[in-house]
Parts: sequence; C-alpha cells; structure tokens
Amino acid sequence: MSITGPDDLAGMRAAGAIVRRMLEAMKRAVRPGISTAELDAVGAAVMREHGAQSAPQLVYKFPGVNCISLNEEAVHGIPGVRAVEAGDLVKLDVTIEKDGFMADAAETVAVGEVSEENRRLIACAERAFTKAMLVARAGFRVFEIGRVVEREVRRCGFSVIRDLGGHGIGRTIHEEPRVPNYADPEANQILTEGLVITVEPIIAAGSGRTVVAGDGWTVRTADRRASAHFEHTLVITKGEPILLTAS
Repeated sequence: MSITGPDDLAGMRAAGAIVRRMLEAMKRAVRPGISTAELDAVGAAVMREHGAQSAPQLVYKFPGVNCISLNEEAVHGIPGVRAVEAGDLVKLDVTIEKDGFMADAAETVAVGEVSEENRRLIACAERAFTKAMLVARAGFRVFEIGRVVEREVRRCGFSVIRDLGGHGIGRTIHEEPRVPNYADPEANQILTEGLVITVEPIIAAGSGRTVVAGDGWTVRTADRRASAHFEHTLVITKGEPILLTAS
C-alpha cells in the first residue's frame, strides 16, 4: 500500500508497534527446553491483549499464530512440540492485522552459545538490512535493495535464499512490489514516497537452495545448513525510511 494521509500512517504505526511488542516478548521467552508452541503462545497473548489478529491465519489459514523456524528452517515453520536447544538459531516471524492494517517483522535469536559461523550469519543478515536502508528511498529502484543485500551477504561468505524476499504490505500480507534479495532486473519499480514494503534478508550458510518440508509450509535449506532472517516493515521517504516495526 501507499500511505495517503495521517490516518494511514497512524494505522500502520499501531500495527507495527504490536508486532514489536510481540517480538520482544517472544525473544525474552526463548530458552533451552521451551517448545515452539509455547513461544507462539507468548506472542499470541500479546497480540490478543492489543486486539490484533494473526495475519498468516487470516489470509492463508496458517496453522499457528506466528512462524517459528529453527536452524535450517528458513521461514514458515509451524509452532509445535519441538523444543528449542542450546546452540539453536530461532527465527521469530510476526505478522499481524489491526483495524485493517498489517505489519510484519522477523528476527533471529541465538540460544545460548552458538557457533562462530552462526553468530556471523545473524550479524550478516542484520548488516545487510542496515546497508539496504541507504537505497530504500524514493527515486531508487526496487532491485537496488537486492543488489546491496546480496553484495553484503556474499562479502560475508554466505548466500541469499533467492526464493524468498520482501514485499509490499499494508492491507494484506503480500502486495506489490516484490522485493528480492538480489539484483533482479524485473524488480524495476521506482520506489515512491509513502510506499510500504518489507525488506528482509533471508540468508544461508550454504548454497541457499531450498525445499518445502512434508508439512507443506516450512521452507528449509536443501543442504540443511543454517539460515538467518531479519525484517522490518518500513515506509519509503525521500530520506531515511520510517521503520514501523522498530523499537
């Protein structure tokens, strides 16, 4: 969507603030032994407290409130009985609807001591996002975001997962434009003031190729190498974008 007035911006800010509260509550709850279903319940309680709904459930009938993916699982992990273990990478991906507006963010949480490679993987995803903010501005083309992301990820020795990326958002989860994490020449739309998108480096320690698990939802790396995910919903401006899902 594009922000057309103060009411739109206020609605998106409100949705983004709920996403942030949910993420922070879930991050605090991550510990060895907790199940992904229990983590999901933590986020769901905050969501209900603020009168919001799970957008994946609303739009796609996802079998959980939040997507929670571990280690080689890149996105769309279904919360369940699987317990988090020390050394895991936990990807918390939260998308909600509030009063007709949707916002989306994700973070990767390291559980206790993790490998040096996994620490670098998490840091690389966040740094790729930060560098992309220099071109997530009015007048640039969408593919320039992907160019910056992939350049940084390759510099770190990792791979972007090309099947996955960011997107427009606002009135539903996935709107135009598609925001790939590489310089796809087809993603040539010019970014305009007020456009609401997600930028979300989703990267892997290995090849970056993916498969869909037997549950029909979870996307994991084909080589079972670890992945990391970092995402915000933002509004394009002439200068620095407005991060709706930041603290």
